[in-house]
Amino acid sequence: MSPRVFLVAAEESGDRLGAGLMAAIRTRAPQARFCGMGGAHMAAQGLEALLPSDDLAIVGFGAVLARLPKILRRIRETAAAAIAAKPDVLVIIDSPDFTHRVARRVRERAPSIPIVDYVCPSVWAWRPGRARAMRGYVDHVLTLLPFEPQALAALGGPAATYVGHPLIEQRDALRPSAADVARRDADPPVLLVLPGSRAGEIRRLAPVFGAAVARLARARGPLEVVVPAVPQLAREVEAEVARWPVAARLAVTADDKHRAFRQARAALAKSGTSTLELALAGVPMVAAYKLSAAEAAVAWAMIRVPSVILANLVLGEPVVPEYLQFDCRPDRLAAALMPLIADSPQRRAQVDAFRRLEAVLGAGSPSARAAAVVLAYAAGREEPRKEAMASDGPTA
Repeated sequence: MSPRVFLVAAEESGDRLGAGLMAAIRTRAPQARFCGMGGAHMAAQGLEALLPSDDLAIVGFGAVLARLPKILRRIRETAAAAIAAKPDVLVIIDSPDFTHRVARRVRERAPSIPIVDYVCPSVWAWRPGRARAMRGYVDHVLTLLPFEPQALAALGGPAATYVGHPLIEQRDALRPSAADVARRDADPPVLLVLPGSRAGEIRRLAPVFGAAVARLARARGPLEVVVPAVPQLAREVEAEVARWPVAARLAVTADDKHRAFRQARAALAKSGTSTLELALAGVPMVAAYKLSAAEAAVAWAMIRVPSVILANLVLGEPVVPEYLQFDCRPDRLAAALMPLIADSPQRRAQVDAFRRLEAVLGAGSPSARAAAVVLAYAAGREEPRKEAMASDGPTA
C-alpha cells in the first residue's frame, strides 16, 4: 500500500502533530508518500513541502486583518496544491481559521478527496455553529479530548473519533527521575515562564510575566528562571527576556525543554497546550492570557465554558488558577505563584489533581489511532472508526 497523503499544518503545534502522524502512518504503510505544508518536524519525517508555513504563526483578529491579503493568497495556493497533488486523503491539522478555509475550497473543486481534520475546533467553547458547517467539507474529525466526539454530535457536526492527546506520548520524557525530583526540591527553585509560541503572544505577555517574576523574586528570594521557546521565535523571546529585571535563560531544544519541565518547582504559563505538558510533568502553575480590548470583547461574548485552561477542562475542575485580561497583572500573578513555590495546600492540590491526568488522557499511542483512521479513508474503506479501535485501544 502506498497512499499519498496531503497534510496542511500552519503552526508549530500542528507541525509536531503532523510529524507524529506521519511516523505512525509509515509504520503501517512504509511506502506512504507525504506532501503539503508543514514545518521542520514534518520535513524530518519526509514531507515534500510544497508551501512554507513559517510566516503563518499569528494570533488575534488584529494580526489577521493586517495580513489578510497574504493569508487569503496562501489559502488559495494551498488548496490549489492539494487539488493538483490528487492525494488519497487530505489531512488538515489544527489552525482552523486557515485550514478549514483550505478544506472548503478543496471540497468545492475536488469533492472526491476525503478530508480528515486532526484536532477538533473548540466548538464546545465558542462558535458552536461551526460544528454543523463542518459537515459540508470534513468527513471525519480526530479529537484530542475525550468529551469532543459527543460535543460534536450534539451540535450536528461530522463523525469523530477520540484518538487521545499526543502529549501522552511524551510522558516518559516529562516524568521526573530521582535526580530531577532532588533538583525540583532544591534551592534556588526552577521557575518556568512560558509567554507563548506566537510572536503576538510573546510581545503581549512577556513584559507582564517578567514583571511578575521580578516581584516574586523580591518577595521570595533567588530563582532559576527558564523560558522555553520554539526555535523560530527564539530571537524574539531572547530580546523580550533581556528587558526583564531578573536573569533568565532560554530552553530551545526538546531535551532542554523536557529537562526544565522535569526539574521545575512551579510555572507561569499562557493558556494553551503547555498547561497539559506542565500537568503531565507534575508542575504546579498559574495560567494567564491577555488580548486587546476589542478582541477580548468578542471572545468573552462567545466563550461558553467555565475555564479556558486545557488542564482544567480535561480534569473537569478549576485546579489551575487563571488570570485573564484585566486580571493578568504582575501583582496578582506573583501572589498566586508564591504558595506554589512552597509546600502549601495550593501546591499539593494541583500535584494531586495532576496525578489523575494520565488516566484521563488515555494510554497507548494517539498517533497510531489517528493513523488508522487516515489510512482507512485513504484506502476508501467506509468504517475508519473500527480501524482505529483495532489498532490501539478504545475510541469514544
